[in-house]
Amino acid sequence: MSSAAPRTAEPDHLWSVDEHLDDILATVRPLEPIELNLLDAQGCVLVEDITVPVSLPPFDNSSMDGYAVRVTDVAGASEQYPASLEVVGDVAAGAADLLHVGPGQAARIMTGAPLPPGAETVVPVEWTDGGLGQGPAAGMRARSLAPEGAAGHVEVYRPAPARAHVRAAGSDVRAGDRALDAGTVLGPPQISLLAAIGRGTVRVRPRPRVVVLSTGSELAQPDEPLGPGQIYDSNSFALTAAARDAGAIAYRVGAVADDATTLRDTIEDQLVRADLMVTTGGVSVGAYDVVKEALSHAGDEDEPGSGVEFRKLAMQPGKPQGFGSIGPDHTPLLALPGNPVSSYVSFELFVRPAIRTLMGLRDVHRPRVRAELRAERAIGSPKGRRQFLRGRYADGTVTPVGGAGSHLVAALAQANALLVVPEDIEDVAPGTEVEVVLLG
Repeated sequence: MSSAAPRTAEPDHLWSVDEHLDDILATVRPLEPIELNLLDAQGCVLVEDITVPVSLPPFDNSSMDGYAVRVTDVAGASEQYPASLEVVGDVAAGAADLLHVGPGQAARIMTGAPLPPGAETVVPVEWTDGGLGQGPAAGMRARSLAPEGAAGHVEVYRPAPARAHVRAAGSDVRAGDRALDAGTVLGPPQISLLAAIGRGTVRVRPRPRVVVLSTGSELAQPDEPLGPGQIYDSNSFALTAAARDAGAIAYRVGAVADDATTLRDTIEDQLVRADLMVTTGGVSVGAYDVVKEALSHAGDEDEPGSGVEFRKLAMQPGKPQGFGSIGPDHTPLLALPGNPVSSYVSFELFVRPAIRTLMGLRDVHRPRVRAELRAERAIGSPKGRRQFLRGRYADGTVTPVGGAGSHLVAALAQANALLVVPEDIEDVAPGTEVEVVLLG
């Protein structure tokens, strides 16, 4: 993987949110393009403009089940004075040898079938007797059950103007048109279009593979009984889901105990399937902060430019952060704090943009809007820190959800936005316009 080396700073340097993010985005590089089959390319980003090789539809075809006729033969037709036409056969979708429709004739035609030579318009079967002579028909009988329906006569009860119920060749897109632009994320509609114009493969940047692991001897897996002093591991589930939501192929690794050797071995084992590594927990200043212990000197003489730097950021929550690269391919690694809210906010601010950069997207950030603060009292914020509070955004207003504690998972589940309080503001009164990061 191609990546630049992250910046380094003095040990006591307090990084701003923007400095840390800029360093990440300057280091992470988009993945190299590959050719993929259409379904394998879902969620990937195009690296080339796609030009239409053949018009859609490629020929004039019927949009209805009915009868292909000449306009003059049905002019003035009514239920009282129907036009009686000779049925010369069927035109089914995929038909190659087309019938010729002459004066006083009709061809029974199916939806998607080519408009036969001589025909100028299509009369829906409901405007006819279906060849049964029993008044307006509700539909056609299956050919296998009534092959005689392709012959005989049909009575038409309504006129039809030229090219009624006819889908013109090139009415969707024309040969030579731009179908999709480079940078487009391929979803189901885009894959449908590619298939429709005959593309079986496409050149894209692959979805990045993100490995997520949490650390902490206190962590138990959901559905297991809790031992003394244990809590359930929610971070690895939250971040794996968030990585998939961002567009990545994400792999969750079970929680790793507070042992530096075990953590280093686990990370080394996982590098084979990682374009990006994300850890959570163990990055602060405690005696058991194992990620910091294991990765502070991850680089060596054989891997110049690798290594993980642990930083303090002027933000709340999420002050302790780690960033760097590891392994022979200099795989980027982001080490996030362990408190659930700190971890999730850090993911949204730093990891998600990194994933979107790996994908090759032009806009890697969540949308931001201005909104009026709805709150019962003023919000306090620590001086010199950029605070990110959980909130509910609706109709141009934002309401804080829960308190400022970085452990409040239930409040996080109710939030759809992050309310941003800048570093130079210590008090935000109700009614103030604030910046809001929209999460979904």
